[in-house]
Amino acid sequence: MGPTARIDFAALRHNLKRVRELAPNSRVFAVIKANAYGHGVMRVAPYLRDADGLAVARVDEAIRLRQNGMDQPLLVLEGFFGAEELDAAATYGLQVAVHQPEQLALLRQRQLAEPLVCWLKLDSGMHRLGFQPAAVTAAWQALQEIPSVADEVRLMTHLSSADDLDDQTTLAQIATLRRFADQFGCACSIANSAGIISWPSARSDWIRPGIMLYGASPMAGQTGEQIDLKPVMTLHSELIAVNHFAKGSPVGYSGIWTCPEDMPVGVVATGYGDGYPRHAPSGTPVLLNGRRVPLIGRVSMDMLTVDLRSQPTARPGDPVTLWGAGLPAEEVAASSGTIAYELFCGVTQRVPFEEING
Repeated sequence: MGPTARIDFAALRHNLKRVRELAPNSRVFAVIKANAYGHGVMRVAPYLRDADGLAVARVDEAIRLRQNGMDQPLLVLEGFFGAEELDAAATYGLQVAVHQPEQLALLRQRQLAEPLVCWLKLDSGMHRLGFQPAAVTAAWQALQEIPSVADEVRLMTHLSSADDLDDQTTLAQIATLRRFADQFGCACSIANSAGIISWPSARSDWIRPGIMLYGASPMAGQTGEQIDLKPVMTLHSELIAVNHFAKGSPVGYSGIWTCPEDMPVGVVATGYGDGYPRHAPSGTPVLLNGRRVPLIGRVSMDMLTVDLRSQPTARPGDPVTLWGAGLPAEEVAASSGTIAYELFCGVTQRVPFEEING
């Protein structure tokens, strides 16, 4: 007995439709990196054929998609590293981000099977990957002169703080990117999920929804449900034991939580060995029989415990939701000092997946 991750394809289709409602004039790269944010890339990709393209982080992720029959445009957000990856990108017809002088040098040196569609990445403020504004024009000109580069070079950047509406960094980043896009007269891509949701001027030629496709909001203090997104993953399990303890009884490892009165305590078949955060504190919500009960004590590898005082008739076998339908992952993540992205990506290999509404 243990948890199961249920994947709802109707929710996935709904969320892609919601992306298009927010940005009707933009083309969509659906971001499915990191195993589709833990949802299973080959499980999810066939249900995103209505997207204009797919985006991943690494060349090997894109190759796997091509080898499994995905023929949409594929953008590699980190680009290529080394001649082998560059050659593979050309062989499999990938689009690549170009963000370092070393990549320009490799493009000059290699004769490729087919010219590559390149996205010149501008570091507009993220300070991670990309050419600094002072170097962008020279990099653009270099790409125009390389035979291995397809004629239509495009421009992209990544927003660093779009999840915070009070941070004006986003407006400055958008203005910087658009200045160069106007100068070059090229297509561009600015918006991630936060940009799509909250910054209309970031909705450019191409957008790159990620976490919102899976039903979670990246915005601080907001859940996907509040903006008409639906959870794609629901992690659910069962109650496997109900115990009754006297006032003052410690619960779990190190006895960090003690019973304030005589009370029932439930044991749920889920733990950090399944990807539930070990550092989730007492009080983190868990859904039992469709109603909330608080987590108590320390999360173990295979189990966690909940306060049953509000559900004294609960019994082993009763259904439990850890996050998903009825319990936003954002709320569980916030209680645990993390983000929904990490919850999704952290579901471990021993957790079986089931699919609905395919």
